[in-house]
Amino acid sequence: MVSYYREDTNFVFKDRRLNNRWLKLVAESEIRRLGDISIIFCSDRKILEINLEYLQHDYYTDIITFDYCEGETLSGDLFISVDSVKENASYYGVKFSDELNRVIVHGILHLIGYDDHTEKQKKQMREKENYYLSLRELV
Repeated sequence: MVSYYREDTNFVFKDRRLNNRWLKLVAESEIRRLGDISIIFCSDRKILEINLEYLQHDYYTDIITFDYCEGETLSGDLFISVDSVKENASYYGVKFSDELNRVIVHGILHLIGYDDHTEKQKKQMREKENYYLSLRELV
């Protein structure tokens, strides 16, 4: 089950049903099941606080993923900075909703086991993001 929350932001995510169907499709395509996924929309200030406290990283980011997966069941918390997503959308010249969907699926892909530390991994992650973003319109 996917649950949606917000911390330190007034942002309201409106496409919950569509998003849930899409994330289920992503999980099933990767031979996984959706377990308990919490998507927490927050501010840059909150994401920096989380980054410092849990990862000892002193910088902003668009998403922090906490993995609680067991076996083939995807479970975790996705903390998404709405501020950073807005900045990234502006920087890349894309719609906010498209960038937000990219960040959401990026977090899910991390739960599945994909990483983005090396250039090769980043390329694979971007290809997977693009593929699943193209399927979102079909659900």
